[in-house]
Amino acid sequence: MSKTIPGPDGKPRCAWCAAAPEFFKYHDEEWGFPVDDDQRLFEKICLESFQSGLSWRTILAKRENFRRAFDQFNFYKIAQYTHADIERLLADAGIVRHRGKIEAVINNARKVLELIEQEGSFAAYVWRFEPQDQDLPQPQTASQSATSAAMSKDLRKRGWKFVGPTTVYAFMQAMGLINDHAKQCAIRTPVEQARTTFKRPA
Repeated sequence: MSKTIPGPDGKPRCAWCAAAPEFFKYHDEEWGFPVDDDQRLFEKICLESFQSGLSWRTILAKRENFRRAFDQFNFYKIAQYTHADIERLLADAGIVRHRGKIEAVINNARKVLELIEQEGSFAAYVWRFEPQDQDLPQPQTASQSATSAAMSKDLRKRGWKFVGPTTVYAFMQAMGLINDHAKQCAIRTPVEQARTTFKRPA
């Protein structure tokens, strides 16, 4: 059984919120609610790649800095970045200055443009990997899955970088492809309701 802790209103929340007070707002308003906006999806998969080897608290604290540094994750703009932009980003103390991850964002911006041309939208591509209910593990018991491995494999085949199955699974949890809130969590039902009414992009 996945664990919960009392939230600010006394109702149960996923236990990972205990790691930082700012997690409650992110947990209650964003995590697990379905997303079909290409730019938000691209932002999240980039931030998950930056999180690799770090904590989400570090990335969340720097999220506005990342947005500023990367033109709000407008992949059309990022795809045009040059070596000068890489050097600019490496000098930006407000973000995680990891050359490989910075270069991956630029590479992936170019790859997402190719994917959109082929598939119609990033959202339509992403949501094709939504797992069936019977294939889901119990909430918060897995760090990757068959579907995250499949998306990771396909993205890497398309030339994407820093999109391993664990990174993709965290992305799927956050963007609502999976409702991974603890069964007792007060936000699990609102997320499930949002998923029920959500129109999957085609």
